[in-house]
Amino acid sequence: MSQENVEIVRRSVEAFQRRDLDAYLALMDPDVEITSRFVAQTTYHGHEGVSEWWEDMLRVLPDTGVEVQELHDLGDVVLLALRARGHGGGSAAPFDELTWMTAKARDGKCIWWHAHPSKAAALQAVELRE
Repeated sequence: MSQENVEIVRRSVEAFQRRDLDAYLALMDPDVEITSRFVAQTTYHGHEGVSEWWEDMLRVLPDTGVEVQELHDLGDVVLLALRARGHGGGSAAPFDELTWMTAKARDGKCIWWHAHPSKAAALQAVELRE
């Protein structure tokens, strides 16, 4: 099951890179819960919330590109280091940031993913230690 979770995470990153919201939503459980470090410090729920996050993200950081730096199978949870690069929508100021994410899937769909400021914070959030 954990390899399936890794594949779901990998495919969701690819869908974001292609800007394919329909493919992204197809990988999300209808009750998915997500948090982001790049836009509003809030939690988004369900497909409606994912669509709202997607729009917020691309409005604030319209040319964001993401690249997987690390991907770890932790059993029930996937730990992902994601490099995000682009420019701010209003200022055109460049950004280049590494963010850590944790994700969990069930029955072939992502049920939650959360962004964290560091690997230690991500591991702590899922109660693991380096």
